[in-house]
Amino acid sequence: MRLDNRKNNETREIKFTTNYTKHALGSVLVEFGDTKVITTASVEHTKPKWMDKEDPRGWLTAEYSLLPSSTSTRCQRERTKISGRTQEIQRLIGRSLRACIDLTKIPDLTITIDADVIQADGGTRTASICGGFVALNEAIKKMLADGTITENPIIEPIAAISAGIIDGEIKLDLNYDEDSHAQVDSNIVLTQSGKIIEFQTTAEGEPYNYSQMLEIFQLAQKGINEIIEKYSVLE
Repeated sequence: MRLDNRKNNETREIKFTTNYTKHALGSVLVEFGDTKVITTASVEHTKPKWMDKEDPRGWLTAEYSLLPSSTSTRCQRERTKISGRTQEIQRLIGRSLRACIDLTKIPDLTITIDADVIQADGGTRTASICGGFVALNEAIKKMLADGTITENPIIEPIAAISAGIIDGEIKLDLNYDEDSHAQVDSNIVLTQSGKIIEFQTTAEGEPYNYSQMLEIFQLAQKGINEIIEKYSVLE
């Protein structure tokens, strides 16, 4: 058993509160245990300047931030220059969510997913992806209802989860204490049908072997299936 009395193959308590803010087209408070992230989906009736005007696609992008009091020691706001970690995470969120939609079905639109971490206890990037998908889905439903788009662009749901090896044991959905002591750290993003969007696994100590890699994947797939089941309850 772990410090929070979970089994190694159990996630923390995961909760989605939709319509969390007033102005965003889609908004969600996502909670993975003590990690809490507000994710919103905003829509602009324009495309990025770098996109060719003849390109039939719209676009989806993401921004991520740790709010100052989200961690035990106050972190500085990234006002003028974002850190390499922040860039990495928001690119991960963006490409993960682009993988689940047909951009040709949101022509001349840009959807921005904002993920603001209000309390961090490990797994903020994976929670942001899951909350980002729910916020995106909320925005899509409203755009279909008001005629902004005519077809649902979502190909299939996606979700993300962390895993790791700690003292030789493979554990799912690491909190901060576990993550900071992990010998192997992994972030996995999958589609509902099991296709891989991201399988980032890094040895912080001793290298891991092939059988451990497969076990990490299978455990992550179990957790991701459970998260996607939670999405259906929100419909």
